[in-house]
Parts: sequence; C-alpha cells; structure tokens
Amino acid sequence: MSLLELKNVRKSFGAIEALRGVTFSVDAGSAVALVGDNGAGKSTLMKTITGVHRPDAGEIRFDGLSIVGKDPGRIREAGIEMIYQDLALARMRDVASNIFLGRELTRPVLGVRFIDTIRMRSEAEAMVARLGARIPSVSQMTGQLSGGQQQSVAIARALTFNPKLVIMDEPTAALAVREVEHVLDLIRTLKKDGISVILISHRLTDVFSVSDRIVVLRQGRVIADDATRDTSMNAVVAHIVGAHSEPAS
Repeated sequence: MSLLELKNVRKSFGAIEALRGVTFSVDAGSAVALVGDNGAGKSTLMKTITGVHRPDAGEIRFDGLSIVGKDPGRIREAGIEMIYQDLALARMRDVASNIFLGRELTRPVLGVRFIDTIRMRSEAEAMVARLGARIPSVSQMTGQLSGGQQQSVAIARALTFNPKLVIMDEPTAALAVREVEHVLDLIRTLKKDGISVILISHRLTDVFSVSDRIVVLRQGRVIADDATRDTSMNAVVAHIVGAHSEPAS
C-alpha cells in the first residue's frame, strides 16, 4: 500500500476547474517530483492534500486512512508537513527558536512554566546534526543565514513534527549552485530516514537528481507519471509544454 494515494481528485473555483481527476501515489521513503507550468494546478493540489481546500470529488488516503475533510492541523498530526517557498521563518529569532516556533519546550519553576532555552538549543543541535546541515550555531539569528541554511532550518522544524511525508515547494529556487546541492543532500537524507518527499520544482536537473518518480501536471490533469529512470528531460519538457497531451493511464 502506498503512503499517500489520490484517486480522481477534482477541485473547482466557480467555473475554473483547477484539478480535473488527479490520480497518483507516493510510496514510503520515496521522492516524487511534481512538475508543471504555472497554472497547472500544483499549488491547488498541495493545498488540497494539506487540508486548506476540500476536494469536490475523489479520494485522498494517507497511511491507509481517508484525510478528506480533515483540517490542516489534523492532517499535520497524521504526518504530512509542508515547507512553503517563503519558508515562514522568524528571521529576527535564532535557529533554535525557529525550529521550536509555536511549540516551545518548557520547564516548571515554582509551579510556573518557563521556556527551556537550554533544552531547545540542545535538541535543535541534535536535529541539525541528524540532517548534516551546515549551520554554524543554533544560537545565530536566522536572518543572518544563507538561503540554503535557512532551508535547512525549515526542514529541521518540519522534522520536529515527526512527519512521514514532507512536501517541499521550490526548495532550491534562487539558491547558489553550492547551496542547491546541499538542499538536495538534505532530501536524500530524508529518504534514507524513510521519510517520503513531494518535491515541487521547476529545476529539472534537481528533479532528476533526487526523485524516484516524476508526475507532470498540465491544466489540472496528470499528463505523465513515470519512474525517473524511465523518462528523460526532453520527454518531461514535452509533457509540460503540451507536446504530448494524453493523460497518464
């Protein structure tokens, strides 16, 4: 059984059909790349998986259970974490504070609970070490870090929820070549730890580097769903621009 299964998922906004019968799956410990031109339906699909939108039709099952109709908080608790392109980091706070933002660790002092900064920094260091992230100190202000380092912080924060699936929206956009490879290494680390990844990206070189399968969306439909080893960059580009128009079977 796949970890995530979507069957004939549809979503419309008035007369606009954003998703027109989307079907695909994600196996445990695998990376599936989701590619397509702007307006293909990628953002709507991710918001539907994470509970921001409710599908008009179709089924979404995660770890064997339906998640249709559950709110984003419940879906996160089930094990799906989304890292948005803007990362949503508090750049004037340190790395450890960002990793535990909104669920700070506390300790009791005379019956009153205070934030346990020492423990947060210790656990943040362990998380950063687990990822192999190149962050000089968890006490450093997040806004002082490079783009790739900030992406590492966002991934570390996602892992504190113990996710089974991490959705990453354009994680290598606007990064230098050296930082891109570091982020790709982080994705490989997630896979080795048995955590599935959905990678949304326009950078096909990155997609071919880390993904196990490539799903192409066009005008709200799955046009192609192929093992990465069985397709090519030219074929994927042809699907994206519409040179091949038949939906995947």
